Amino acid sequence: MTDLILAGAKVRTLDPARPHATAVAVRDGLIAAVGDESDVRDWRGPGTEVVPLEGAHLVPGLVDAHSHPVWGLDMATGVDLSGVTDPAGLRAALAGAERIGGWVVGFGLDHNAFGGRPVDRALVEDVLDGAPAFVRLYDGHSALVSGAALAAAGVTGAREFAQRSEIVCDAGGRPTGHLVEHAAMELVAEVMPRPSRAVRRERLVGLLAAMAATGLTGAHVMDAGDPELVASVAEETVLPVRLRFAPWCMPGIDRAGLGELVAGQGRGGRHWVVDGVKFFMDGTVEGGTAWLEHADCHGQGTEAFWPDPDAYAAAVRHLHAAGVRTATHAIGDAAVRHVLDVVAGLGEGARGRHRIEHVETAPDALLPRFAELGVAASMQPPHTAYTRADGTDEWSRRLGAGRAGHAWRLRDLRDAGATVALGSDWPIASYDVRAVLTTARAPRGAAARRAGLTGLEALEGCTTHAARAAGEADRAGRIAVGLRADLTALGLDPVEAPADEVAEAPVRLTVTGGHVVHRG
Repeated sequence: MTDLILAGAKVRTLDPARPHATAVAVRDGLIAAVGDESDVRDWRGPGTEVVPLEGAHLVPGLVDAHSHPVWGLDMATGVDLSGVTDPAGLRAALAGAERIGGWVVGFGLDHNAFGGRPVDRALVEDVLDGAPAFVRLYDGHSALVSGAALAAAGVTGAREFAQRSEIVCDAGGRPTGHLVEHAAMELVAEVMPRPSRAVRRERLVGLLAAMAATGLTGAHVMDAGDPELVASVAEETVLPVRLRFAPWCMPGIDRAGLGELVAGQGRGGRHWVVDGVKFFMDGTVEGGTAWLEHADCHGQGTEAFWPDPDAYAAAVRHLHAAGVRTATHAIGDAAVRHVLDVVAGLGEGARGRHRIEHVETAPDALLPRFAELGVAASMQPPHTAYTRADGTDEWSRRLGAGRAGHAWRLRDLRDAGATVALGSDWPIASYDVRAVLTTARAPRGAAARRAGLTGLEALEGCTTHAARAAGEADRAGRIAVGLRADLTALGLDPVEAPADEVAEAPVRLTVTGGHVVHRG
């Protein structure tokens, strides 16, 4: 690997020992020197590449603390329905959609497009010409499928699942085509056409390159991904984005299953590793599956994703005792409280080892507990765009004004001393990390009335705080000697520039593990 010298930059190191510099030297994938031209001069050799950054702003490599870049390849398949705003638009989009193996497949459909009406296949059956159809709603936790798709999967009525999941049926017991949560959706997903290995490889390589072009150097991947696919790509080329996988632990898992999760820790290769386990404590507000202290305005939201929440606690204790880090999806206030209670029961040794994903609504009393227990809050500010400031969106209507007023409390959690790591949850929202920085500073919709993070705090959310949440603060998140050479150079200062300008910031250079993976 060619060593690097990055010169002529405005370096913001986030290292208190030396906050600013103008040059950085890289050797063997690590930062070898930080300072000015004289400090890096001795690192220059015959094979050194010198990159003149000419005043660009160099910061620690930006990290997406919650993403699905491999599993998301399947989720983001077919026609993009994110622009659909009403049933007529949905019908038109599906009628004109290209068939994939005879199926109509779509993703990104906003719950608000139904205008409060039930999600029902009757809305679209007549435009499908009998084709099986699978349409993911934007939250990734629910889908609309056609009668032909249900028939292909042999789904004729309601079923019982080990996890919170539902095949929604009408009064006569017939499936409406609305599938809620993973187990129900998987029944149909298993019989859908699947792209070849070669196509998946090509899409993954292209996606990671596109992510790096936004300045992204790493992602905390909240699923098991496809280890064989990732391993083969990593052996053939340099992964431009460093991937940390946290496989799922689902309700019904037995001791042997937990043992497999423990045994899988540490598997990896260059720029990828399995480190951690992902849980779900609830679903989504819009889908009626967020676990709330009190029912939502539709009378839903009073059940956990784990039918026996104590079984979740036992699984977390087992993994914690084995030294495994955990991340738990918890959107509703009851879900957040339960996870905090479980971590509190683990004792002082749990500090800094567990995290909560999403935290979309939380009352005042829960906020100090994040810092007290050392639980990181992993949040996705771009999701605020799915809500509306006037409260007319499905998320706000379901919660009611009081709980909607506790939306995405980024600022409040930081003020309470919590570690706040930031991400996109791609493909739920764009993978562009600049949009994460922007919406962290200027939240939208239901969170717009509350102050966002400062420019520095937003940057920390994608660097130092992301590293803390992953247990990597000793080797990542700052520009300092001995740390990983993951670096992002932007055409403007992400801390001082206006938030809306950061969203369009030119990406001059992205370096992952000492490899230049993108040049602007």
